[in-house]
Amino acid sequence: MSGFLRPEAKAAIWRWREALAGGAVALFGFWLVTSPGFLLAVPGYAAIVVGSALVWLGIQRGRFRAPGDGAGAVQVDEGQVTYFGPLTGGTVALRDLDSLTLEGNMYPAHWRLSQRGQPPLLIPVNAAGAEALFDAFAALPGLKTERMLATLSANPRQAVLIWQRGPLRPEGTLLH
Repeated sequence: MSGFLRPEAKAAIWRWREALAGGAVALFGFWLVTSPGFLLAVPGYAAIVVGSALVWLGIQRGRFRAPGDGAGAVQVDEGQVTYFGPLTGGTVALRDLDSLTLEGNMYPAHWRLSQRGQPPLLIPVNAAGAEALFDAFAALPGLKTERMLATLSANPRQAVLIWQRGPLRPEGTLLH
């Protein structure tokens, strides 16, 4: 059975797995709604809603994923991003992150995670386990996920600031 699909087809299916699963759930819900009998219509509508949400999330995740054949490995654990690279590496806590930049002028493109007082952590977009960064980045307050995905798919040739932490309090406000 392992020889049934070409490796490229298997990789494409795996990249878009959430969207495909969501489509199957939505189709099953549509079948429940259109089948005879009103008893199955309510769970059918629920399946359509859940399947549609899964398709939307799967498309976003699929756009973020790159083949994991780059240098190094990424691990995200309890709000901490760790990169194990062949030449460099490091750890950044998401709560301490000051800015997130996509470095398009490097080959392959790299995520630059910057925090105050520490050297920036550079992670190739195609490092093994880099798909876990999607959820980590989505948790950043005020990050525009669609803007990040559009910038990533546009393949910029320069550094693009994706997210920057705002001030803890607005300028001009008094503490007392």
